[in-house]
Amino acid sequence: MFGRNRAKASANGAQGLPGISTTGRRAGTFCLLLIVALAVQATRVQVFQADSLNHNVANQRLTVERFRQPRGNILVAGQPITGSVATGGRYDYKRTYTDGSRYAAITGYSSQTYGNSQLEGVYDELLSGTDNRLAGWALWDEIARRQNPGGDVYTTIDKAAQQAATEGLNGQKGAVAAIEPATGRILALATTPSYDPGALAGSSGSDQAAWGRLQADTNQPMLNRALRQIYPPGSTFKVVTAAAALADGVVNDIQAGTGAPYPYVMPGTTTPLVNDTGACNSPDLSLDTAMTYSCNSVMGYLGVRTGLDKMAAMAENFGFNDPRLDIPVRAARSNFDTRMNQSQVALSSIGQYDTAATPLVMAMVAAGVADNGTVMYPQLVDKLARSDGTAVQVMKPAVYRKAMTAPVAAQVQQLMTDVVENGTGRNARIGGATVGGKTGTAQHGVDNTGTPYAWFISWAKPGGSRDVPPVAVAVVIADSSATDVTGGGLAAPIAKSVMQSILDNGR
Repeated sequence: MFGRNRAKASANGAQGLPGISTTGRRAGTFCLLLIVALAVQATRVQVFQADSLNHNVANQRLTVERFRQPRGNILVAGQPITGSVATGGRYDYKRTYTDGSRYAAITGYSSQTYGNSQLEGVYDELLSGTDNRLAGWALWDEIARRQNPGGDVYTTIDKAAQQAATEGLNGQKGAVAAIEPATGRILALATTPSYDPGALAGSSGSDQAAWGRLQADTNQPMLNRALRQIYPPGSTFKVVTAAAALADGVVNDIQAGTGAPYPYVMPGTTTPLVNDTGACNSPDLSLDTAMTYSCNSVMGYLGVRTGLDKMAAMAENFGFNDPRLDIPVRAARSNFDTRMNQSQVALSSIGQYDTAATPLVMAMVAAGVADNGTVMYPQLVDKLARSDGTAVQVMKPAVYRKAMTAPVAAQVQQLMTDVVENGTGRNARIGGATVGGKTGTAQHGVDNTGTPYAWFISWAKPGGSRDVPPVAVAVVIADSSATDVTGGGLAAPIAKSVMQSILDNGR
């Protein structure tokens, strides 16, 4: 008997714990698998899916956290143009704006309902206090879920230039971009008609109604025309054409005859390029005369002589065809086709056909000429800082491209100066200053029946100074009821006021 019991015990020991049946072992194994499955699912949700779940539109936790404390500020000339106010509602604070419509193209909006845009969107983590760079002990803050005070964004905007730009536009559909050529710092970025981002910062019915009105407005006040809209640049693009022709040796002396015939019939067609003034209706005009009076026939001829490849390369030196031009807000891609026949090259060389540009890129054209051929990367932000002012990131100037040599740039500067002194850009003259510019009146629409776009690009410096001009500007008026719809008549006076504001401040 004892032998049989010892045998049974031995058998049970071989199979596992004494007294556990096969069913019990299966149940235990199943429970273990469930625990493993739960652990895997928890890991998947909490680690691998955390980011997507955190940013799911149905998840309000991050939104509640974002507005739990005052938001960091966006500053112009060291002064905040944003703020926060207690709501007493579900979200503790909401965004406020000082001169909201004046700076909307820069700040964008921060809305409890509709999210963020422009600088408010790019730097949302910093402004809301969730950026790890704001913390001294980032890991501990993450574990303790402690929210740091929101950081601040210091912009490059010049207050006087921004005011001059918005007042000059005076509600017309258009935009202004102004750049400091030597650094690429953006001094003004304005677009009209504009909107007040504070009107939609909350989550009330009035905020939703304001959003609805803005979305339905056919004038598109929320469109950033300085960065996100492209227009045919018209004759302002002739600055690029002149630079390409000089850099390639097609023209060596801006006062010598170019050999351009009149009339100039575009290759492969029977269509001549028509000029807007009789001063252009002669053969063999010089490049200086062609720029001063904006002669289509000469500039189209020179574009074809220079060739598509060299024309495209010069355009790209100034920012055309760049799909990732971030300032840090991304600008729309300006276009210069790289596959065209010769007649299309002729039209593109005078800023027509499919050529289209943002005001930002056309400001880069003027700035690159002003800075002796060096195009700097445009930047809208000087530094990012904690709430106590200590920097977490300082932006430094960076070269975008070397578009042309200094001697070539000096020739293009002379061409632009002659446009203002003797030609179509007289309305941009500033007493005691040297101003270079180029007008443009761009046709568009079916059979060119649309109201022309009025352009002006320019730079200015104190008279007699050999320094790099402190400002370069691009202005476009996209829809005007004025009788004189020309770059010289509409856009040049606005550029003048912006440049004057910078010169008056001694920049």
